[in-house]
Amino acid sequence: MKLRSLLFGCLLAFAVAAPAQASLIVYRTVLNGATETPSTGSPATGSAKVTYDTLLHTLLIELTWAGLVGGPAAAGHIHCCTAPGSNVIVAVPFLGLPAAASGSYINTVDLTALASYNGAFVTAHGGSAASAEADLIAGINAGMAYVNLHDAAFPGGEIRGFLAQVPEPGTIALLFAGLGAIGAMRRRRKA
Repeated sequence: MKLRSLLFGCLLAFAVAAPAQASLIVYRTVLNGATETPSTGSPATGSAKVTYDTLLHTLLIELTWAGLVGGPAAAGHIHCCTAPGSNVIVAVPFLGLPAAASGSYINTVDLTALASYNGAFVTAHGGSAASAEADLIAGINAGMAYVNLHDAAFPGGEIRGFLAQVPEPGTIALLFAGLGAIGAMRRRRKA
């Protein structure tokens, strides 16, 4: 009976905790010249973390880069929706990106605002902010969106990386803690 109560308690805690965390979906990528199409051969590197808030309809973009050889960053974007090995239209421009060969950028983008998107992306994806958001998030979830940094020597982009979803560690930790507690209770009950 105690095992059933413990199991029910763990499941209840998981069910209550999951919706609170379910509003944030994290995507990450590593940027490099080899991922560009065509490859640039650049030794520059970068990383991006993009956090999608499903309740607020925002993207928190956190980007760092180092060693651009083509000059300071002139532009940065999320491009969507294509498979690796091809190029596609800009979806979300990084407004206020520092013009630097090495640097960082943090910005929150309101996906309900048309101004957050490249106008051509909105037109190609239904004509509204809601349809642009839906297609952008579907593209990111499908692994068909990339972060790109452009500069004077590489106007098509010096480094890029395709975004991929990262499992939320809190939910995984909670699951393993619950399973561990159930295992401990079963061992204690048998003893």
